[in-house]
Amino acid sequence: MATPLDLEEQEQLDELKHFWKTYGNLISWLLIVVMGAYAAWNGYGYWQRSQSAKASALYDEVERAVGVGDVARVERSLADMKDKFGGTLYAQQAALLAAKTFQQKDKPEQAQAALTWVAEKSSDESYAQIARLRLASLLLQSQSYDDALQRLSKPFATAFAPLAADLRGDVLNAQAKPQEAIAAYRDAWQQLEDTNEYRRLVEAKLNALGVDPKASPTNAGAAK
Repeated sequence: MATPLDLEEQEQLDELKHFWKTYGNLISWLLIVVMGAYAAWNGYGYWQRSQSAKASALYDEVERAVGVGDVARVERSLADMKDKFGGTLYAQQAALLAAKTFQQKDKPEQAQAALTWVAEKSSDESYAQIARLRLASLLLQSQSYDDALQRLSKPFATAFAPLAADLRGDVLNAQAKPQEAIAAYRDAWQQLEDTNEYRRLVEAKLNALGVDPKASPTNAGAAK
């Protein structure tokens, strides 16, 4: 004879069977989706770690080639890096490093190509701006003044803005545009901290153009 406890357990079992019959498929599919997403996330994380490790190893190869000054090897390693891991910060760091070597080895075209790639393709804005500054400097050296100014025309972050203004002054001065150069140098001087040694260099450039940035506008006018 069934006891009340047995009847209660049977009722609970029947309710569970009914619930599973009604919602079992939905629950199963939800579990599949959740577990699949978890597995995919883990797989993506593993892929990212794997890519990062491979990119790091290839960056080391670029670094070694730079260390021995092997330009051909630097070119090959950088090409591999851009082809296989172009979206990584390692590739952008490698291009900046390679550009320095190309410049030292009197390979301006290769240096410009590497810097242009970082300036236009980098996912990190700081790297892109560093590349633009270095590229503008190279263009100034090759007397490609308009191209240099074009690279300096885009906005720069606070940390780089004084450097860009100073470099713009150098380009304008090379173009024999002293008043425009003075304006650019003033902009750089005003953005630099009083204690910044670089500010003294900018001040010296202004002094060479007959301007004392510390003078008040009234005194400057009187001096003229």
